[in-house]
Amino acid sequence: QLPLGLLTAATGHPMLVELKSGETLNGLLINCDTWMNLTLREVVQTSPDGDRFWRLPEIYVRGSTIKYLRVPDEIVDVVKEQQVKDQASRGGRGGGHQRGDRGDRGGRGMRGRGRGRGRGGGGSGGGGGGGGGGA
Repeated sequence: QLPLGLLTAATGHPMLVELKSGETLNGLLINCDTWMNLTLREVVQTSPDGDRFWRLPEIYVRGSTIKYLRVPDEIVDVVKEQQVKDQASRGGRGGGHQRGDRGDRGGRGMRGRGRGRGRGGGGSGGGGGGGGGGA
C-alpha cells in the first residue's frame, strides 16, 4: 500500500525515475496505476552514460521497467502523517474484528480440525489394514 499511496500523493509533483536500462527521466507525475505504470510530462530523459539528453512533452513508463523512484521529501512526510492517522482509525475497527474472530469462527475451526484428524486417523488405519490384506 505504501508505494502506490506515495505515488498517488506525488501526482502533479516533479520526480526522478531511473529505469532498469540505466536511463533517467525527470518530470511531473501526471498519472499512475496499480501496476506502477506512470505518465510524466515536461520530461528530461538522460541516456545511461549521462552524455545525451532529450526533452519530451510526455512519456508513458511501464512499471516493470522501473528500477528506482525519487519523490520529493515533503510528499513522503505527508504520506507518513496520513498513514499514522489511518492506523489510529483502523485500530478501533480492527478490535471489533478480533472479537468476532475469537468467538464463533475460532470454535468452529477447532471442531473442524478435530474431525479432520479423526477421519485421517481412521483412513490411515483402514488403509494400513487393507494394505496388509493385499500383501
